[in-house]
Amino acid sequence: MSTALHLDLFLQAGRDLEGAQYRVLSGLQRIQQAFSRNVIYPHLADLIALYGTLRLVAERIGDLRGAVPKRITGVDLQAGEVRYEASASFDQMAYVEELIHWALPHLQKAIEEGRTIYEFVEEHLHMEEVGIVPSYVQEGYLILPDAEAGQTHILKYTLSVFTSAEERYRSLQTSHLKSLPHRGVYPSPAALKLDLARAYPDLPNPATYFFSTELGFPYEPTTLPVAKRKLMRYLFRQGGQA
Repeated sequence: MSTALHLDLFLQAGRDLEGAQYRVLSGLQRIQQAFSRNVIYPHLADLIALYGTLRLVAERIGDLRGAVPKRITGVDLQAGEVRYEASASFDQMAYVEELIHWALPHLQKAIEEGRTIYEFVEEHLHMEEVGIVPSYVQEGYLILPDAEAGQTHILKYTLSVFTSAEERYRSLQTSHLKSLPHRGVYPSPAALKLDLARAYPDLPNPATYFFSTELGFPYEPTTLPVAKRKLMRYLFRQGGQA
């Protein structure tokens, strides 16, 4: 979770509701300043996770009314449970509940802003296949621009699918191989693919994807995570079980 906003800020609000609200707004302001610079990661994902957790906490607090007073100590997202321990009064739960209900619309507004920026970046980050795409696409390469640094980054990707009791998950892991300088002119993707096939003969015809953009997005917090999600969705649409 990013340092701007975190679950403990809500669970340990205490009686100072106004102070807690100020800290939430201050955290949201720092996140929105990052969004204004087209910096997406990790703020958008953290906001979405926090929003879901707070909704779960708010739902479970209602289950404790009329029971022995308890203090919230944590949340188990995988089990969908809120952990408690005995407490002296209902005050802490009441303040937590009020703070959460006040904060949720503010978080939702920030999430919508972040998603709008994400969609804008994704729309202007163009992806193309390089050469003939092999049938095996679980591994391959990404070629990504870094306009701010004047470089082109080459990364290897690995696509994974794993299944839990309830649902299937998919992930795309990357490892950085090298960076090449470019002064406004991208290297030839076909030549880069040929170089990769020679350097790593375990993939003689590697699945290779070239990204380009006419805008100067930050690389680590924006271009890279958006490109990874875009490629992952593309691979699953193309092959279903890729």
